[in-house]
Amino acid sequence: MFDFEPIGRKAKEASRSLALAGTEQKNRSLSLIAEELIKNKRAIIDQNRLDVKAAEAKGVKSSLVDRLYLNEKRIEGIADGVEKVVSLPDPVGMIEYGETRPNGLRVLKQRVPLGTVGIIYESRPNVTVDAAALCLKSGNAAILRGGSDAIGTNTVLVTIMQDALEKAGLSRESVQLLADTSREAANAMMKAHGYIDVLIPRGGAGLIRSCVENSTVPVIETGVGNCHIYVDSSASIPMAIDIIDNAKTQRPGVCNAAESLLLHRDIAEEILPKLKKRLDQHKVEIRGCEITKMILGSCVVPATEEDWATEFLDYILAVKVVDNLYDAIDHIRKYSTGHSECIITDSFEAAAEFQRLVDAAAVYVNASTRFTDGYELGLGAEIGISTAKLHARGPMGLKELTTIKYLITGNGQIRQ
Repeated sequence: MFDFEPIGRKAKEASRSLALAGTEQKNRSLSLIAEELIKNKRAIIDQNRLDVKAAEAKGVKSSLVDRLYLNEKRIEGIADGVEKVVSLPDPVGMIEYGETRPNGLRVLKQRVPLGTVGIIYESRPNVTVDAAALCLKSGNAAILRGGSDAIGTNTVLVTIMQDALEKAGLSRESVQLLADTSREAANAMMKAHGYIDVLIPRGGAGLIRSCVENSTVPVIETGVGNCHIYVDSSASIPMAIDIIDNAKTQRPGVCNAAESLLLHRDIAEEILPKLKKRLDQHKVEIRGCEITKMILGSCVVPATEEDWATEFLDYILAVKVVDNLYDAIDHIRKYSTGHSECIITDSFEAAAEFQRLVDAAAVYVNASTRFTDGYELGLGAEIGISTAKLHARGPMGLKELTTIKYLITGNGQIRQ
């Protein structure tokens, strides 16, 4: 039986000292982490190659192997992300509100760390560093449980970060990795009430559903992205093709990639052959409705009900022709996971109506869904894209990893 208690206890102790650490010390630890990642690029890449080969040997699909893969440029990008966190304002200690009550009580509302944050995620070693960096800057201890595919890479990354923390005078246990990647270990995290203050799952629908249904620790739902693009009748076709291509093919294995395309009937016959020509460059499989199949022919795989609800994370696009804007919105309401939705249109009225009626963490007009990302939206690194509505929604940066404390000062007041 997996014993979580020693890890949880160390994290709880580390979280208390981290909550008292000043911005300068936290920033120094992050700068050292960024430096050590660059210094140890070769060791990271050597271990990552072993993880990638093992994933390929198991038949993991290429888009998911890409999420696992690291090279010098990606490591430099991860290190740069840590430095960006250094440059961000520290939310800890921020006073959001203050007043003196009629009875003389002084009331302040202050931001404080959550405590210990548990993150369960799959096959994305960049999350290991992003999550740790955000937790450290926001004064939280982090307990990380990555997927088995990336355990070697994650172990190297966490060791590098722990060494940097020691150099900065902070506890190594401020960031811990579960070496056990079994379901039993994940379940132990879900039941670690009293040790973990909030649990953040990052991965597929199955992982997130398991955390929501089985956890006794508060969970922030993140990640599942059945993202739609709707092309309105007034849309610029060249712009629409560029956006769809980018949203589907730039990195198909991530949660903000487009999975479904909705086309206004009036524009479908013109745009579909041109779009297929572009998507053919990436060998994208189109699973389409009857009208899509009539226009493009036998190359279209007939779409099933399941296809409309699927996050493919692959070079697959579900395509449906709709009669109007409201049919598109109805389809999105039925199948959306509340992540990122987009309309392409030259109509101000259609854009405004789409943004008003579509319920998602990010609603776009004339831009790729790939921008739902903490870096791209100016938040620095992110710990995940929340599709929940309580506490945090959308890219979760530093502020979303804090809570509030009320500080009340009096001079002898008693309640009448």
